[in-house]
Amino acid sequence: MTMEIRLARIDDRLIHGQVATVWAKETKVNRILVVSDEVAKDMLRKTLLKQAAPPGVHTNVITIDKMIAIFNDPKFDSFKTMLLFTNPYDARRVVEGGVVLKSINIGGMSFSEGKKMITNAVAVNNQDIKDLKYLSNQGIELEIRKVAADSKVYMMDLLKKEKMI
Repeated sequence: MTMEIRLARIDDRLIHGQVATVWAKETKVNRILVVSDEVAKDMLRKTLLKQAAPPGVHTNVITIDKMIAIFNDPKFDSFKTMLLFTNPYDARRVVEGGVVLKSINIGGMSFSEGKKMITNAVAVNNQDIKDLKYLSNQGIELEIRKVAADSKVYMMDLLKKEKMI
């Protein structure tokens, strides 16, 4: 047995209204793990994220190495987990470290310099595209949905349509 990952999501806003209410209910998780070296070092963000979690769902902010270390640990088999990443690179690093993901939901990747908007909520740069291609090549479904009720848009199809891969 390993930890049950019910949702892996890339959303640079991490825990916000949609995640806290809709996704947590939809997936019936008992644990949210924010996996980010950057956020794990930021005490204020860690505190705010724990406060934003839905009632009854424990939230931890952990480093990428910690996620890799605990994934196969039987102590965490009871976890019905939602993994939250701020970017595709961090998701790639946990997969390279042996964490098994079947699908990654992409909720929001903010626009910043050097990025191109491909939906109203998702912007990518060359590094993101490289990491998304790696994840896709591992057989991981990459789908864009803000909320569970939205229809899935497949990231790789969108990148092809935009002539980005």
